[in-house]
Amino acid sequence: MRTFRDAKAMARSLKTALEDRNIELPHSACLEIVAAQFAVGDWNVLAARIAAAEAGDTPSSAAPGGPDFKRAIPILRIFSIEKATEFYVDFLGFKVDWEHRFGDNFPVYMQVSRGNLLLHLSEHHGDASPGSTVFVWMRGIAAFHAELMAKKYRYNRPGLEDAPWDAKSVEVSDPFGNRLRFSEPNKADDPRA
Repeated sequence: MRTFRDAKAMARSLKTALEDRNIELPHSACLEIVAAQFAVGDWNVLAARIAAAEAGDTPSSAAPGGPDFKRAIPILRIFSIEKATEFYVDFLGFKVDWEHRFGDNFPVYMQVSRGNLLLHLSEHHGDASPGSTVFVWMRGIAAFHAELMAKKYRYNRPGLEDAPWDAKSVEVSDPFGNRLRFSEPNKADDPRA
């Protein structure tokens, strides 16, 4: 039996079945239909649930009936999917998890991920403002820095800096003015990362 984690496969199966009947429906519409089958508001909500399940989010320690916060996923404004892919996928090593458009020639809303880090990138004007900063605690920052430098990305050659918060830091700026500040505590047993 399929579960909500199979939603992408279900959308592909639906699209194929419709094409076999000469019914053309964009993949994004199939995703929305599958999301409706699971009684959630839209594909973005279902995709977030899938990502949380795949990340192995731990059970909540919230009091019964109280707020139960899960993961924060930053939304960053982009203006070109091509430049965003070049930066986030080719340079930073993220993968594209999914893309959503309301129709042909519409702005994209997409999720990229690397490890447990999820980012939403949006061409929609109301979703976010350019110039945001995302702070990311991590481990293995020296290897990450070496990986970035080896790519010789012509628009960004970040340094590996000592940060005043007792950590190493690598900061990169995307083509849209957003910054990602990766940081690793200097002490291996530091609970911040």
